[in-house]
Amino acid sequence: MKRYLPFVIVAIVALATIGSGAMLYHAKKPHVLSIPEDKMVGKSGTESAHIRGNPDAPVTLEEYGDFQCPPCGMFATFVGQLEKEYDSRLRVVFRNFPLGVHEHAREAALAAEAAGLQDHFWEMHDVLYREQETWSKAPNARELFESYAGTIGLDLDKFRKDMDGEKTKERVEADRQRGESLGIQTTPTLFINNQPVDQKDRNPQGIRAEINAALEKKSQT
Repeated sequence: MKRYLPFVIVAIVALATIGSGAMLYHAKKPHVLSIPEDKMVGKSGTESAHIRGNPDAPVTLEEYGDFQCPPCGMFATFVGQLEKEYDSRLRVVFRNFPLGVHEHAREAALAAEAAGLQDHFWEMHDVLYREQETWSKAPNARELFESYAGTIGLDLDKFRKDMDGEKTKERVEADRQRGESLGIQTTPTLFINNQPVDQKDRNPQGIRAEINAALEKKSQT
């Protein structure tokens, strides 16, 4: 059974103050590969990637996430802060990697992809993480997903149909297979300009340092 890697991330609190907080999980450390050229965002077969921010930004932060993963929820808050800090210099890419240990993770990924078919992937992404604690404990999470779809203005009949459709299932499975081909076993797994972020750097200071280093490298080329 897949389990979490140690991951320490500090949640953003009021007035952009970073408070200390951690979610620690234990597992054998996997070896994550760099993203090969043929799998990079924008290459053949990757055009459907969910991208937020400047598509031509010099730095790309790519995440493999699970909507029911608590550290992923904390990371989503931090990413929002990074997007404001780096503005046009950063683009964010999200890939689905629902873990089997989470009862509703795959269904949540399908909900996000169904919203994406109506061009509202990121709105659903945000509400799923914001409401994670609620739907994660619900006996029928799908009812909540449908309520979120209504809140963000989706066509509910289409949303319900798409959640059960092959297109959303294929999209989630494609992300999962892509992640497994890179050696990913845990969430969140992060890449900055196609290079995996080391476990020790998966904290606000480390991630900012990696982004700054990538910006510096780009400015020299």
